[in-house]
Amino acid sequence: MRRESPVNAGSALVDRLTARFEEVGRGDVGHVGGKNASLGEMVQALAPKGIRVPPGFATTAKAYRDFVHANRLEERIQAQLGEMIAGKASLAETGKAIRELFLHGDWPEETATAIKIAYRALCRSIEKAEVDVAVRSSATAEDLPDASFAGQQETFLNIRGENALLVACRRCYASLFTDRAISYRQAKGFDHMSVALSIGVQQMVRSDLGGSGVMFSIDTETGFKDVVVIDAAWGLGENVVQGAVDPDEYQVFKPLLSAPALVPIIGKKCGAKAQKMIYAAGDNPIRNVPTSKIERTAFVLEDHEILLLARWATAIEAHYRCPMDMEWAKDGETGDIFIVQARPETVQSRREAAAFRSYTITRKGRKLIAGLAIGDAVVTGRVCLIENARDIANFVDGAILVTGTTDPDWVPIMKRAAAIVTDHGGRTSHAAIVSRELGLPAIVGTGNATELLHGEQTVTVSCAEGDQGFVYEGTADFDTEIVDMTNLPQTHTEIMLNLANPAAALHWWRLPADGVGLARMEFVVSNHIRIHPMALVHYDQLKDEAAKREITELTVGYADKTEYFVDRLARGLSRIAAALYPKPVIVRMSDFKTNEYAGLIGGAQFEPKEENPMIGFRGASRYYSPLYREGFALECRAIRRLRNEMGFRNVIVMIPFCRSTHEADQVLEVMAANGLRRGEDDLQVFVMCEIPSNVILAAEFAKRFDGFSIGSNDLTQLTLGVDRDSAELANLFDEQDAAVKWMISNVINAARKSGAKIGLCGQAPSDHPEFAAFLVDCGIDSISVSPDSFIAVKRKVAMAETATNKK
Repeated sequence: MRRESPVNAGSALVDRLTARFEEVGRGDVGHVGGKNASLGEMVQALAPKGIRVPPGFATTAKAYRDFVHANRLEERIQAQLGEMIAGKASLAETGKAIRELFLHGDWPEETATAIKIAYRALCRSIEKAEVDVAVRSSATAEDLPDASFAGQQETFLNIRGENALLVACRRCYASLFTDRAISYRQAKGFDHMSVALSIGVQQMVRSDLGGSGVMFSIDTETGFKDVVVIDAAWGLGENVVQGAVDPDEYQVFKPLLSAPALVPIIGKKCGAKAQKMIYAAGDNPIRNVPTSKIERTAFVLEDHEILLLARWATAIEAHYRCPMDMEWAKDGETGDIFIVQARPETVQSRREAAAFRSYTITRKGRKLIAGLAIGDAVVTGRVCLIENARDIANFVDGAILVTGTTDPDWVPIMKRAAAIVTDHGGRTSHAAIVSRELGLPAIVGTGNATELLHGEQTVTVSCAEGDQGFVYEGTADFDTEIVDMTNLPQTHTEIMLNLANPAAALHWWRLPADGVGLARMEFVVSNHIRIHPMALVHYDQLKDEAAKREITELTVGYADKTEYFVDRLARGLSRIAAALYPKPVIVRMSDFKTNEYAGLIGGAQFEPKEENPMIGFRGASRYYSPLYREGFALECRAIRRLRNEMGFRNVIVMIPFCRSTHEADQVLEVMAANGLRRGEDDLQVFVMCEIPSNVILAAEFAKRFDGFSIGSNDLTQLTLGVDRDSAELANLFDEQDAAVKWMISNVINAARKSGAKIGLCGQAPSDHPEFAAFLVDCGIDSISVSPDSFIAVKRKVAMAETATNKK
């Protein structure tokens, strides 16, 4: 049973100056602000479930108002604000003047005593004479559904002793009137004097010796609700929040977290982490230092720690009943992990689910830089390069802001930008969070945007190509489409998706597809792995020294180079499997041609040269051949990990270009030897139907496979004898030719008689409504199309089914 706010909260806090976290809850935002109310809620309700929250206490809104009253600040603050509104003083002048009023104010004796008593009690509970604390501002109106005050006030770390604590608390009060906070309240229409400030005083986690970061219980780019996103860096967490470092990023699939034996980490990227924030001495109790080479190439968190945090995020989300934005820290002395903040996520969770905008680039210039994509839009404009906050007055409205990193002081010009590009930062950095709130496309963590781009340069910022964002030279052409999923008809025929790019897979989770009919493994290999698997198996025998050096760089952190292939392939495919889980996802094993394989790093040494690779050494023939059998074993290892260790049992394996039943038997035998036995652990194995022999011997193939997927492109070229890549023969290549339709009709009939499933993956149903109707008439089970064609094909199939039923 969920615990409600404690009985002594609410009105009981009206006359209190401080309260332990155990004494406050969600209902106390008006007294202790959003951050502190949330900390108290977690201490009460979630600590019993094993979620660790560092102890502490909060000062109340009454303490703030008593300070203002004792120092007679209200009239003086109003006067300063009046000067600004009348245009007699600038925002900067006003903010500085008001902050000085607080910094020179004196503590009311009762308030100072209450803070000291609370601090001493905290020290006693931890059994330390003077405990290190974090001192955080918590505005009493923050984290409301329509306004998040996150980042508007200051945080002070590594504060030790009563006197230092009182100084930090006074500075917190002053930060209620930073320029950015004044500007934010003006924009939101908040009365400056109605907002009070609570201060959270919390035991420091020694993450200066460990690591820290931010996590969300929702995908911050796509709104996909089944994933936890975690950013991590060495040292104190301010660098991650501010976007001063490029952190590690982990993604965990929530629906499989309940099984203790599974490891559903679907994304794992090692960030540069060039610096870390640690304790210091003197006036400034924290400082940044460079990280070591080992720290830069190592992951901050181990897999079991990633899973622990993801489970906590899921529990916190369940308690609050909404997606959450959390901060965490790992103590380097004890190894313990703590949640130090939690607040509702306010962007993706409120996004309209029934419709979304889709962008497709049709023509683009040279790629200039790349980074993490924030949002999913495309924008063209002129660069405004600003490297220092003191120059933000030079920003040109409507330009693309290019800078090293941002903090809350940059928000006023970020609001006027068309897009944002930064050198540093991850998905949870300040630039990323503000860009999402403003609905702006942004590319963060590019590394060198401020070096490669220049002022007034015309560029296109694209965040529409997956989780990587790109800046292209000049003005690109692109199409914009509103994908509206309201009033979609139901169909008996399953409409599935063709997906290849793991980076973009989660973008399509809102489509009510019946699964993934074709996930192309070779796209993951060529884009996310890039290395020929045989070059990893036989690395020591590589003759190409340049390729060897490149492989060494790409496989840093992998003691076994073949593990690089297996790990990246399994994770890449897992993102596709997660997008529509638990619906079926059909993964086609690699179907490179020899000339394509040779283009992979180290591949030329292992590939024969063929005159006609299209009908050469490809598909099933490779899997049992001595030339590739060891490479296929790595593919099987990845699928086994994907299904058995990560938990994606919705994955079905499909064999491409299988020429004969004898070849089918050989492939199934090799798969079984590599731990993938058809029928074991509910494994289904399909076969592509793309060769006339697949149609002629469909009944025999159906004895060996659970289903067919018609590859209409290859089936057309091999039925008509037309090279599908030949421009001269393009007018002869017709998927609706009578001979091709005879092939399709007969294999559908044979499959249905044999009890095997059968679908088609190809573009023809998208381009030709009559072809969709033909497939429906034949009784096909499923049609798999590209995501941008899904809505149109769904409607065409519904019309065809209605017409068929009327016959």
